[in-house]
Amino acid sequence: MKDGHHEPAAGAAGPEEPEDTGRVTGPGRDAARRRNRLALVVAGLLVVTGVSVVGALGLGGGGGSDDDGRAPGRSSEVVHVTRATLTDQTEIDGQLGHGPQVPFPVRAKGTVTWLPSTGTTLRRGQAVMRSDDRPVVLLYGSLPMYRDLGVVEPERSSATDTGAGAGAGAGAATDAGAGTGTGTGDGTGDSGSAGGKSPAGTAPSASVTRPAADAAAPLHGMDVKQFESNLSALGYSGFTVDESYTELTANAVKRWQKDLGLPQTGRVGAGDVVYAPGPVRVAGIGARVGDEAAVGQVSYTSTARMVTVAAPAADTDWARRGSGVTVDLPDGRSVRGTVASLGSDASSASGGGGDGAGAGDGGAGDGGAGDGGAGDGGGTDGGSGGGAGGRSATVSVVITFDDQDSLGRLQSGPVTVRYTRKQRKDVLTVPVAALTALAEGGYGLELAGDGPRGGGDAGGPGRFVPVRTGLFAGGRVEVSGPGVREGMKVRIPK
Repeated sequence: MKDGHHEPAAGAAGPEEPEDTGRVTGPGRDAARRRNRLALVVAGLLVVTGVSVVGALGLGGGGGSDDDGRAPGRSSEVVHVTRATLTDQTEIDGQLGHGPQVPFPVRAKGTVTWLPSTGTTLRRGQAVMRSDDRPVVLLYGSLPMYRDLGVVEPERSSATDTGAGAGAGAGAATDAGAGTGTGTGDGTGDSGSAGGKSPAGTAPSASVTRPAADAAAPLHGMDVKQFESNLSALGYSGFTVDESYTELTANAVKRWQKDLGLPQTGRVGAGDVVYAPGPVRVAGIGARVGDEAAVGQVSYTSTARMVTVAAPAADTDWARRGSGVTVDLPDGRSVRGTVASLGSDASSASGGGGDGAGAGDGGAGDGGAGDGGAGDGGGTDGGSGGGAGGRSATVSVVITFDDQDSLGRLQSGPVTVRYTRKQRKDVLTVPVAALTALAEGGYGLELAGDGPRGGGDAGGPGRFVPVRTGLFAGGRVEVSGPGVREGMKVRIPK
C-alpha cells in the first residue's frame, strides 16, 4: 500500500475490460439485425417466384400436372376422326290427306234424286249422282264428255237436189235458187238467163240428183274410243274399240242401258257420264236431294293418300318430279315419298290464294289437266290479293307414296317433309366443336396423343394440324388435309 493506494497483487487482474467477441453492440448491432431480416425476406420472395414460374412452364414434378401429363386448364374430351357419309337435310311442314278436291263436271239436267256419301270410293260404272232418277255414270279417261254419242242418222234427200248447183249451167225452174254459174248452190254466182239457158247458150240441164243415203254414218273421234274402251272394260262386247261409233257400238250400248234400267236408245247423252282419271273418293257434297242438278255439286279426291307442301317459290330445286323425300308422320314413324308434281303458279302464303293454287296443282298432278287449270286460276287471283301482306310466295308440291300400307291407318294430319340438299359419301369427319381457329388463318385440330409415351399421334399435346373444311351437316364437318387420317385422336377445346 503506497500513498493510501493498494497495488494490485502480482498476477491479479486489473480493472475488467470488455471481451472482443466479434459482435456489434449498441446502435450498430440493431442496424445489422435489420439488414439481415430484409435479406431473408427478399430471398424468400425469390424462391416463391421461381417455383411459380417453374409450375407455369410445366417443368415441375408430378404434382404440377394432371394424372395423364397434360397441363392444367386443357380440355379432357377426346374424339376420333371417323369416316362416314354426311347428309345435309332440310325440313318443311306439309299436310297428309287425299289431295285437292276436284268437282265433277256433271252436265245432267233435272232434279237431284240421289247423292253418294262423303268418303265413298267410286269406281268405273258406278253412279256419281242421279238426276230425274237417271244415273250419272263414272267412267275413266282424260277427255271430258263434251257431246252426245251415237250413230248419225242418214240424210233423206229428194230425187231433185235443190240448191246443189253441181253443173255449170243455169238452173231450171225446179232448181229454185240454184242457177249459179259456179255451182255453189248459194245463189251468189252468175245467174242464168230468164229463159233458163246457160251463159254459153246451151240447153237447160236436168236437175242434179244424188242417191239417198240408206246406211247410218258412224261418229268419229278420240272421245268415241275413250267411251268404247270403258264399255269394253265393263264387260260389253260385239264391237271394235276404235274411233268409230257404229251400229255395233250402239247395240252394246243398248245392252248397257238395259242393265242400268234406262231406255234402250243406243245413244249416250253428254249428261249421262262423267270422266275421272281412275277410282275416286267422294270428298264433298254441295247439294241436297231436290236441288236442281248443276256442275260442282259433287267433288272428289284421289283414293290414295298424299302430302301437299306449300314450298317457298324461291326454294324448289329439291322438288323435281321423281325425287325422293322422307316424311315424318304424326305417330312418330318415317316413310319414303316421291315428288309427284310441282305447281307452275306461285301464290301468297296468306289468304285464299294458297288454297286455290293447291287445288289446281294437285288436279294437274292427278292427270286432270282441265280441272287443275281451274284451280291454278283461283290460286293466282287469291294470291294477288294477299300479296300486299309482304309474305313469301309459295308453290304447291304434291308428294305421293308407292306403299300406301306404310302410312298405317292415318288418313290426315300435319307431317314434316325432309329432303336432302347435299351429300358427301365416305369422307373424314369430326364434330364441329373440334375445330380451332388458327392464328395464321383457317382451322386446325389439336392432337390428343402423347407421342411415343402415349402411343398416340406424334407431336404431343398442344400440336395443331391444319385442315380444310367441307360439308357441315348434323353437327359434324368434313375435314381433309395431309396431316389428317382416320382414327386420329383430337381434342375438343374448351
